[in-house]
Amino acid sequence: MQNVSVARRYSRALLDASGPQADQVLTQLEELVRFLDVSPAVLEALSNPSLTFAQRTAVTEGLIKAAEGMQPMLANLLRLLTDRNRFSIIPALALQFREMVDARMGRVRGTVTSAVLLGDAQLIALKAQLETLTQRKVVLEAKVDKSLIGGAVATVGNRTYDGSIQSQLREMGRQLTAK
Repeated sequence: MQNVSVARRYSRALLDASGPQADQVLTQLEELVRFLDVSPAVLEALSNPSLTFAQRTAVTEGLIKAAEGMQPMLANLLRLLTDRNRFSIIPALALQFREMVDARMGRVRGTVTSAVLLGDAQLIALKAQLETLTQRKVVLEAKVDKSLIGGAVATVGNRTYDGSIQSQLREMGRQLTAK
């Protein structure tokens, strides 16, 4: 829990520093987290207190150099986290930062799960309906779950909109047994 509160503080500072470039910083931060996911040895090295400060700094500078065009405030944050031996909070920091940027931009993220992969036209129509319902810009991620039989389940923020055949069958069964 402490990592979340620490990550929140750094995220808030990064948001303040990034100003209108917040979306660009978010994109770069999420790319860094994806890189660290596929290269866990880098995160382990940067989080390892047994390495000297100079060694950790060299790894950080290598990351910054490899990510050509990194926003200066993000590069400075990486250096600061290295200085304070807190690089391990980067994944939590990225999640917190994404939530803060989304709130600032008036958008909400969601997932739509369907029995088959939805086409672009269907996703656009569903996104428009969800934006009308939530009164916010919606960023959707599509997933497939063959157990749904048909229809779709959309989760946006903390709300779930269930239009699956499976839930309709459950509701019909409930209504039939209630009488």
